[in-house]
Amino acid sequence: MLDFIYYPVSWILWVWHKVFGAVLGADNGFAWALSVVFLVFTLRLILYKPFVKQVRTTRQMQELQPQIKALQKKYGKDKQRLAVEMQKLQKEHGFNPIMGCLPVLAQAPVFIGLFHVLRSFNRTGTGVGQLGLDPADNRTIPNYAFDVADVNSFLDARLFGAPISAWITMPKAQLDAFANPELGLGIPSIWTIVAVAVPLMIIASIATHFNSRASVARQSAAAAANPQSAIMNKLALYVFPLGVLVGGPFLPIAILLYWVSNNGWTYAQQHIVFAKIDKEEAEKKQQSIEKRTENAPKPGVKPPAKPKPGARPKLSKLPPATLDASDGVTTSDEVSSASSTASDGSQPQKPTQPKSQANRSKAKRKRR
Repeated sequence: MLDFIYYPVSWILWVWHKVFGAVLGADNGFAWALSVVFLVFTLRLILYKPFVKQVRTTRQMQELQPQIKALQKKYGKDKQRLAVEMQKLQKEHGFNPIMGCLPVLAQAPVFIGLFHVLRSFNRTGTGVGQLGLDPADNRTIPNYAFDVADVNSFLDARLFGAPISAWITMPKAQLDAFANPELGLGIPSIWTIVAVAVPLMIIASIATHFNSRASVARQSAAAAANPQSAIMNKLALYVFPLGVLVGGPFLPIAILLYWVSNNGWTYAQQHIVFAKIDKEEAEKKQQSIEKRTENAPKPGVKPPAKPKPGARPKLSKLPPATLDASDGVTTSDEVSSASSTASDGSQPQKPTQPKSQANRSKAKRKRR
């Protein structure tokens, strides 16, 4: 039913096994373990950009919390209007809350697919996804992208003496499938599985706690003060890590490897992404400060006084214009030339007196 998940997961695991198997040997337990680890790295590399978008979306939501609370207070009784206003707010600031959940939602199918593919190497048990096969028959059936030779290689591989698809509470009937008298491999001991699984459980639990701690430390004061956020923070810091310890005995060793490598990638990635975003925000603040400094008045220079409301604008000081000779208006240049003539000793010409409107109209009538 979920073959569209199982086949891609098995193909990625198959490719990495061929890579590491060529170096370490096809039946080497470390080759299979590294195949699982790099399956995780492949997925997380694909989800790198959505993760960055998730971080930015989370920050935007924290910054918009006051506006969101104001909308909830204003339209709390009208759910339809509140939804419309929330969509407007999201559109104005260009973010989508679904992007904040995409990395987690994308990892869930891979986790389910890997868990099923690993269990399908050993189908001697009964229950969901199991066929109750005989150990000998189980070694003759391929598993999705893996052929019969790959199935036998997986069953014979050991990581510090433990099969990587075995778990602590695995029934003895299913442990029989890992025995191969031809290669001198007997039924693995439960204590051998415990010795490999328990350290991985502890590491996975601690890594989960520190990842949650780093995420909580990045929250704003307003977001941390939210009662719902406080509850989720406590769950992430203490309940989820404890869940790894409680559920660890029921998980295959390969799934514990998946958990450890996934947490390791997350811890490194979020520090790199957070540092990058902090640097970008610091540069934006610096550019804003520089722009404000450029627009500010220089030291010792008074800023131009703002006119009072209702005050008339001051007119520029220009030389008074007189009437020219042609139409009775004398310009300032003519006045200055007259004054210069007087200074030379010659008879100064009297400036033409401005004619009234009535005299000008009489002169026009005479011309006619």
